[in-house]
Amino acid sequence: MALEFSIREHVATVVLNRPEAMNAIDPETQAELLDCWSRVRSDDAIRVVILTGAGERAFCTGADLKKTMPPPENYASLAFGRGDVDFASKLETDKPLICAINGYALGGGLELALACDIRIAADHARFGLPEVRVGTIPGDGGTQRLPRTVGMSDAMLLLLTGDHIDAAEALRLGIVSRVVPFAELRREAEAIAGRIAANAPLSVRAIKRLVTQGRGLPLDVAIAQERLAWGVLRDTEDRIEGRRAFQEKRKPVYKGR
Repeated sequence: MALEFSIREHVATVVLNRPEAMNAIDPETQAELLDCWSRVRSDDAIRVVILTGAGERAFCTGADLKKTMPPPENYASLAFGRGDVDFASKLETDKPLICAINGYALGGGLELALACDIRIAADHARFGLPEVRVGTIPGDGGTQRLPRTVGMSDAMLLLLTGDHIDAAEALRLGIVSRVVPFAELRREAEAIAGRIAANAPLSVRAIKRLVTQGRGLPLDVAIAQERLAWGVLRDTEDRIEGRRAFQEKRKPVYKGR
């Protein structure tokens, strides 16, 4: 299998498992990823997802150029026919996604990471969107997500040069939240995921949706949506459980209701 998938204590772990190809995504891996994202969205037992790569050389170097030549049909047939699907677009879910970047994150690999909510990196990781150097563009969200993450000038510098940066620079720019030694990367990601999974699931999902949708709204409209979400959550069983647990000085047991 090109992908490893497991669930433990409400945390799903997805591992890109083609270390011999620097975890590049071939058609088989893409199909498995799309199935994986579908399961993540539909399985209520999953509250948080960790995405990482096998080995310590690369998280993902994007599409496997040896196995992803242009399809025989023209693009119109894809765009207006069966649909043009990339491996990052289907990550849209209210469940938090944590990317543990264990090495090179290049091209579609960086775009995959940018589609996640929280990114942490091993200290030897490197980042880049080199598509311009081979006559194409980042087509899985890179030209849109990177400027929203680091700002216009820094994004344009990376996009137009195709340069690589190291983990320290990625941290400075805000591409990642933390940089840790490789040996601690998976443990750090699991610790963060565990803390999130222990929180009220509906509240976690509401926060992610508000933040994601709110970026494109005027502030007053976004705040009104926030207030509406607060009201919707006010009478949930989990909110009452949270207060009872606080009063009784115990850990809450949330059920997502």
